Amino acid sequence: MYPAQIVMPMKAELTEHGFDELLTPEEVDSTLAQDGTTLVMINSVCGCSAGSARPGVLMAVYNSEKKPERLTTVFAGFDVDAVKKMREHLLPYPPSSPAVALFKNGELVHMIERHQIEGRPAQVIAHNLIAAFNEYC
Repeated sequence: MYPAQIVMPMKAELTEHGFDELLTPEEVDSTLAQDGTTLVMINSVCGCSAGSARPGVLMAVYNSEKKPERLTTVFAGFDVDAVKKMREHLLPYPPSSPAVALFKNGELVHMIERHQIEGRPAQVIAHNLIAAFNEYC
């Protein structure tokens, strides 16, 4: 598990912009069971998370006319039980962090895995998510 002093500023980068933390398996299940759309950012200490994933997600949220009804986040390597439960909802995708998932009515409808984030600028991630928002939100 990562030390809190490293993780907290990375969590704040999303929570200060309206993302709700899912800290328990029960919160994951109850949030994803709701009707409507839920965006989940699987946050991490990975450099690609800081460099493009979090900024790309925020760009998408702030620059899209259509937006998910709920913005949520779990932190890999820190919110261990919540992430484990989230990964059950992400099957058949393998564990990946950072990653971004969009759910509609509890069903996974769009996924961006780590290999689709690494080496790409935030604008590419934002464009990918805005297209998903336009289709599903």
